[in-house]
Amino acid sequence: MIITEILSRNARRYGDQPALIEREPATGSRREITWREFDEQAGALANALILRGIQKGDRVVLLMTNCIEWLPAYFGILRAGAMAVPLNFRFLAKTIARCTLISEAKAMIFGEEFIDRLAEVKSELDAAVSHYIFVGQQGKRPEYAIGYGELLQEGERTASVVPLNLCDSAALYFTSGTTGKPKAVHLTHRSLEFSCYVENRHHNQTHDDNFLCIPPLYHTGAKMHWFGNFIVGARTVILKGVKPQWILEAVSEEGVTVVWLLVPWAHDILIGIENGEIDLAGYRLDQWRLMHIGAQPVPPSLIRQWKKVFPHHDYDTNYGLTEATGPGCIHLGMENIHKVGAIGVPGFDWECKIIDNDGHPVAPGDSGELAVRGPAVMKEYYKNPEATAETLVDGWLLTGDICRMDDDGFIWLVDRKKDVIITGGENIFPVEIEDFLMQHEKIQDVGVIGVPDERLGEIVAAVIKAKPRAILTEAEINEFCRGLARYKRPRRIFFGDVPRNPTGKIEKPLLRKQYRDVQPAVISQMAARHGLKN
Repeated sequence: MIITEILSRNARRYGDQPALIEREPATGSRREITWREFDEQAGALANALILRGIQKGDRVVLLMTNCIEWLPAYFGILRAGAMAVPLNFRFLAKTIARCTLISEAKAMIFGEEFIDRLAEVKSELDAAVSHYIFVGQQGKRPEYAIGYGELLQEGERTASVVPLNLCDSAALYFTSGTTGKPKAVHLTHRSLEFSCYVENRHHNQTHDDNFLCIPPLYHTGAKMHWFGNFIVGARTVILKGVKPQWILEAVSEEGVTVVWLLVPWAHDILIGIENGEIDLAGYRLDQWRLMHIGAQPVPPSLIRQWKKVFPHHDYDTNYGLTEATGPGCIHLGMENIHKVGAIGVPGFDWECKIIDNDGHPVAPGDSGELAVRGPAVMKEYYKNPEATAETLVDGWLLTGDICRMDDDGFIWLVDRKKDVIITGGENIFPVEIEDFLMQHEKIQDVGVIGVPDERLGEIVAAVIKAKPRAILTEAEINEFCRGLARYKRPRRIFFGDVPRNPTGKIEKPLLRKQYRDVQPAVISQMAARHGLKN
């Protein structure tokens, strides 16, 4: 069933029940809409877009931070027969322009946070974009845009009649750009529908569940995890903010049962509990049944600590990528906590294999590139046939991730192909070292990169963020790393923040840009600024 039809079914079945709840703790605001209101907004927007000349197959950009209007706008675009083009809200003006022009978008729905960025590039955008739709305070609306509420009044609050089928194009999602310039991933309605079933099959959501959505909706991860609730008409809380107390308040006050966290947020919650800043006795958490994590490698030490604090929680980790319509092509499975650290086994109706550089399967235990195949694999990289041919081979999606499979059939992520460090002829995988260092009781976050070395080509460098109030020295790190093989030990230690994108992935290109050419004298200065000792 096409997801726009699932929305209409939910409106018929659960019309007056809450569908979406938005919480913004910083301002104390709370808004909610019912399934009927959700459906009516989507229908009104679809009809208004059609009245303004948007036709089947046209592209419409969504440029908003998470808010209660986000999903109705997304479904309105789809119901009009157009393709939704969600953009990363961290994109700079020039990247917004580039992605908009690649997609040849005819309309853009944007929030007030982007007024200044759009002003920088609007003259470029006008070559493609005919209609600008503003979501925000009416007093801040630019003259060139129409207000979202005003636009809804133009369209009748009835379902549009644009015929859709599962093979029709639905969306263009731009990759996060952690390994280069963002590429446009072309997804069909079949991909979106299939993701609903995968997520629900993996996490067993019922109509009584309540999902806490924190990560950005422009990314396939947050939206496709929400799909598990959506397909059974269960409610969802959109939380604007990631403070540990705000997360626990939302879970407690809204009766949340399922939470998808990123690694840094889970760490922050545990640190807050450990430091006495969070008293769990002040929250109602008994109904919280599942905590799952994705978007990046998960340190096993984190989950072991989480289970000590929340022993009744089921846990799962999900592996995915935009090209596979987000999470779920591989998942650990709630029943496989004994394999924590692995990314898991093929997800529902997915296949996978690990191959060498010639495309041949490797032996169990050997490392190679992970390839996946299933109904949610992208159609193509839009307007990029060269990249498409490199990534889609005989129906298989080459992920660019190096993995191995153990004797029980569980897949373990070794590292990104492009992040491998070659030192003295040896291949070193940063994820292995990051996982090792995360076991140190004083470390909150770590990113490992290669930095140039005249003799070895590259050496291992670790960027370390210590826990609040922890005193950490380079000597302590070196002593701790005696547990690693000598050639894997970091030769350079930096103390500082570890930059991550909104989905929690370490921004390795940014780390390399910041630290590749840093000299030892500068390292000492950086450590001093962070109150640490070199």
